[in-house]
Amino acid sequence: MWRTVKSDIDAVFENDPAARSWFEVVFTYAGLHAIWSHRIAHFFYRHRLFSIARLISQISRFFTGIEIHPGARIGSKLFIDHGMGVVIGETCEIGDEVVIYQGVTLGGTGKEKGKRHPTIGNRVVIASGAKVLGSFTVGDNSNIGANSVVLREIPPYSTVVGIPGRVVKRNGKKIGDRLDHTNLPDPLIETFRFMQKEINELKAEIENLKKELTTRET
Repeated sequence: MWRTVKSDIDAVFENDPAARSWFEVVFTYAGLHAIWSHRIAHFFYRHRLFSIARLISQISRFFTGIEIHPGARIGSKLFIDHGMGVVIGETCEIGDEVVIYQGVTLGGTGKEKGKRHPTIGNRVVIASGAKVLGSFTVGDNSNIGANSVVLREIPPYSTVVGIPGRVVKRNGKKIGDRLDHTNLPDPLIETFRFMQKEINELKAEIENLKKELTTRET
């Protein structure tokens, strides 16, 4: 238990440059409080004491603004930064060293039974306001951009942006600073830019042809 507590605190120092001391982290970080409350609630959930588990999760939600269903499975070193508005569903599974920012939803898409929430791999970063909805896997070392809506499986070492989420594969190469979730490429915008460039070149060619015809006629 103490090893788990220490790893949760270490995750804060590893991912938040604003963290100054153990005292500050332990007593002022709502994301850490929500994770610890969830670990207690999950213990009761696994022992089929569902009402107690839900009561703990709702008390934690009231004080932290973070809702984690007691049935969710969370790995080590999860870091929830700021955290207000984060929602994690019952059958969600989260790997190790995952970073989640405020306003993220890991939810389902309907009233189906069984596994209905996403499985998040190791070292995944989910930026502010992103929604990951459905029963599929987000591969290890992936980055999900701010306000993206992800509705299908994501391969490892990918970045995802847009609505619905679109994948930019990196072929296993490092994408840069894993916490820099403000500078992710948007493939749709890049396509529009390429098309606009082609249109501009065609316009220039047409203008040249018009000038040549005018010169010949005169």
